[in-house]
Amino acid sequence: MRDPRFVLSFCFCKNDKPELDWLNQHLTKIWPDVDKAASGLIKASVEPVLEQYRPIILSSLKFSKLTLGTVAPQFTGVSIIEDGGSGITMELEMNWDGNPSIILDIKTRFGVSLPVQVKDIGFTGVFRLIFKPLVDEFPCFGAICYSLRQKKKMDFTLKVVGGDISTIPGLDDAIQETIRNAVEDSITWPVRKVVPILPGDYSDLELKPVGILEVKLVQAKALTNKDLVGKSDPFAKLYIRPLPDRTKTSKIINNDLNPIWNEHFEFVVEDATTQHLVVKIYDDEGIQAAELLGCAQVKLSDLEPGKVKDLWLKLVKDLEVQRDNKNRGQVHLELLYCPFGMENGRGNPFASSFSMTSLEKVLKSGANSMEITGNGNDITQKRREVIVRGVLSVTVISAEDLPVVDLMGKADPFVTLTMKKSEMRNKTRVVNNNLNPVWNQTFDFVVEDGLHDMLIVEVWDHDTFGKDYMGRCILTLTRVILEGEYKDRFQLDEAKSGGINLHLKWSPQHIYRDS
Repeated sequence: MRDPRFVLSFCFCKNDKPELDWLNQHLTKIWPDVDKAASGLIKASVEPVLEQYRPIILSSLKFSKLTLGTVAPQFTGVSIIEDGGSGITMELEMNWDGNPSIILDIKTRFGVSLPVQVKDIGFTGVFRLIFKPLVDEFPCFGAICYSLRQKKKMDFTLKVVGGDISTIPGLDDAIQETIRNAVEDSITWPVRKVVPILPGDYSDLELKPVGILEVKLVQAKALTNKDLVGKSDPFAKLYIRPLPDRTKTSKIINNDLNPIWNEHFEFVVEDATTQHLVVKIYDDEGIQAAELLGCAQVKLSDLEPGKVKDLWLKLVKDLEVQRDNKNRGQVHLELLYCPFGMENGRGNPFASSFSMTSLEKVLKSGANSMEITGNGNDITQKRREVIVRGVLSVTVISAEDLPVVDLMGKADPFVTLTMKKSEMRNKTRVVNNNLNPVWNQTFDFVVEDGLHDMLIVEVWDHDTFGKDYMGRCILTLTRVILEGEYKDRFQLDEAKSGGINLHLKWSPQHIYRDS
């Protein structure tokens, strides 16, 4: 029999206008049947998710009517991706300005029942169809998976039938957010629906967690000031899937455009090849809605499993708009992706051959076990947490091109070193009249919890009646713990120029405790 990959690719590989016209004409002809089947499928799959995200002001939220109308979507692009010979993925880019009839039956906590119409729907996006596994039996594949691969635009309005939705404050926003969450959680990639075509076990096609992403939100610098009085009060939101229970929020740092968070978060990863980590920095406005200062994202496919990646990301206004040259600051992250089943081995947990399984918990053989139960959504972790205790030796070698802060065009620089958690502090001697000072002084710090502490290095100009601030750099201890020791030059933040040369060395003394 002809190779099923050839058959499917022959049917779907064209992306030119005649083929798309044929596809759109055919869809228009069969649209009444598609509407009937799809409407029932959408209602059955989305309604339970609507209930899951139902706003607290409502006691009930269900469909009383759902049809997709008489206007079929229009396909604007088709692409084919082969999956190593085991399957074929087809992606269909489409536009839909439809005339559906969708009415939600809602009941408020106050006993009021309202029919709410969803209207003026405009949608642009990419649907993904996966034909897998490929077989020699007609129709050449065992099952179809479908998913909304990308939402480029999803607009709609809400209207109370025979009334005004604005009479109940906050109802419009609450229902809109619920609908968007339901779409995200029920059909948006990596969520996929599996439709068996031939008898068989297709559980391997279902959505499953494949690993954990460890994120350390370290700091941000040079953020935009949105406040008329004082400075912004920044906080961060981080997510891989933008759902309420999967979004992490940092603490608020008041009145600071260079905030230090040093917070750790964990995220479940379901498809490391296509998912992103998104970071959004906001200015807290109290009872008013927070204002976005900037955002950034990282492709998980850019991370090497088991290896820490240290990143400074430029903040932009919108992740979808690439033409943004305004300086909105940067955010500093440490990332570690740990696929399930990664072998840890024995021996020194910081050796280069050892695959670290957590930024926050340095694990040895037998100290880590991870269990996936049920459909893969329940992850039980049993670990022995390692408190990374040790001695940090810091040699302040020298600095170059320090900024002029003295009226005489000179400086008498010295350096202070502070451990953020313990607040232990040391300082170098003063080097008089020098913008390129050499110190070569070493200081030892006893660190009780290395993976949660930070070293703050500040350069000052000594004056007879005080001191002038010249700049700083902030270092997590992750790198020195992993490498044992290193030398590097660090650019001074909050300074027009200048860098400082440091040598860091770590002498570990681990303490284990059950967690």
